[in-house]
Parts: sequence; C-alpha cells; structure tokens
Amino acid sequence: MGILNVTPDSFSDGGQFLSPAAAVAHASAMLAAGADIIDIGGESTRPQGAQPVSAGEELGRVLPVVRAIVAEHPTAVLSIDTVKAAVAAAALDAGAHLVNDVSGLRLDPAMAGTCAERGAGVVIMHSRGGVSDMATYAHADYDGDVIDVVVAELGAQVQRARDAGIAAERIAVDPGIGFSKRPPESLRVLGLLERFVQWGYPVMVGASRKRFIGELNGVAAASERVFGSVGAAVAAYDRGARIFRVHDVAASRQALDAAAAIRGAGAA
Repeated sequence: MGILNVTPDSFSDGGQFLSPAAAVAHASAMLAAGADIIDIGGESTRPQGAQPVSAGEELGRVLPVVRAIVAEHPTAVLSIDTVKAAVAAAALDAGAHLVNDVSGLRLDPAMAGTCAERGAGVVIMHSRGGVSDMATYAHADYDGDVIDVVVAELGAQVQRARDAGIAAERIAVDPGIGFSKRPPESLRVLGLLERFVQWGYPVMVGASRKRFIGELNGVAAASERVFGSVGAAVAAYDRGARIFRVHDVAASRQALDAAAAIRGAGAA
C-alpha cells in the first residue's frame, strides 16, 4: 500500500503532492514500483501539532485526486484514509474501494454503517484519542502488557464492525504502530503480530518512517528512515503481516518479494 498524503502537514511528506497533477504522478510512480493499493489521505495525524480539518476541506483535497487517479489508472485499487463517514462515502462513490480508518471506526458513529452499506473493504486500526493526539504519547499508558491491551481493544473495534454489518471478508486489521504507543510498545506489538494474525483477518502494518525507527537507528529525518522501515516490513511479514503501508514502495516491494521467495523455497 503506497502512501499518498495530499496534506500540507503530514510528518514525512506534507505539501509534496497537494495538486492533483503531482498526486497522480506520485501514484503512477508507486504503481510502477509495485504498489498494489494507493492510500489517499487528506487529514494529517502527525505526532506534533496535528489539527483536525472539516469534512469540506478534506473532500476538497482528496476527491479531485481520487477522480484523477481513477481516470488515469482505472484498474488501480484505491484506499481512502479518513475518519469521517462523509469523506469515505464521497471517495467510495468517486471510485475508491476501501476505507482506512485510523480511528478504528471510533470517531464517527456513521462510519461503520457507511462502509457496510457500500460493501467497502475496511482497515480497522488500533488507536486512542482524536486526530490531534492519537499519534502522540498522550494516551500511551497501558495497564499490564501492551499486547494484551491492544488485542482486547482492537478486538472490540472489530466486533463493532461486524455488528454493524461489515462482512468478515472485507476486514483487515492494523495494530496501530506508533499510535498511542512509545517505541518499546510499538516493538512489542510488532514482535507479537501473531496474536492478530490468528484472528484470520489480513494484518496491515504501517511502520514506515515512524519515530521508533528513527530512535533505533539514530536517524532524525523521517525521509532518511528507509532502511529501518524496510527491515520492519520484512520482520512484520515474517510474523504474518500481509499488507504494508509504506512511503518507499520500490525498496519495500523488492525486499518483501525476496522474503516471500525465500519463505516459499523453504516450504517447497
């Protein structure tokens, strides 16, 4: 899943793809590099100073991009990264296929029903808090082992989705690396991904360029965390993850293809 942020303030690439032309060019490059899904987002949840935007402003950012990519790449699989049902509905109507809700369907009561009614695919991510603080440490206090708490909280979010009528085969889960989790907690969750894999839903991991990688490798600039991000993706693959939300598609695709080939050869 290639990341396409059409925002002025995302933590790594804010402001780079604001125009539909720039966004389509980047989407085209990611598809050519091996992306299977393009994830389009118009509201940042960056760790420092993220500010919610209105549905109207978010729609103004993402809808022209969705329509332009559909026109240029009619067979591409598109995801809309939003916490708002109105934005999800409009993007799905414009040609998107799935909704990547970083609030795990928590923040908008209408989101689950909207996705169910349209038969959309849904990525349900573990997080706490709202848009302005879910990627901070404001809610990173866990009573007991973080993996047990995240499994319980994300499991409840998935059950709410099922209760709303979202079919099991349209659900993927994301443990929310870096969201309300300090680096040791993100590492713990990544190290025990099997706890989520055993539910039977595809597991998505979004570790690309995250703070814990920068702290591990001593790399301050997010754009320079490529190698650590690829390492995290391969480790997640080895633990059962099958969808990888990444900034650096070519490097990730090649590494994951090699890891999959090695795993396949060992099983033959």
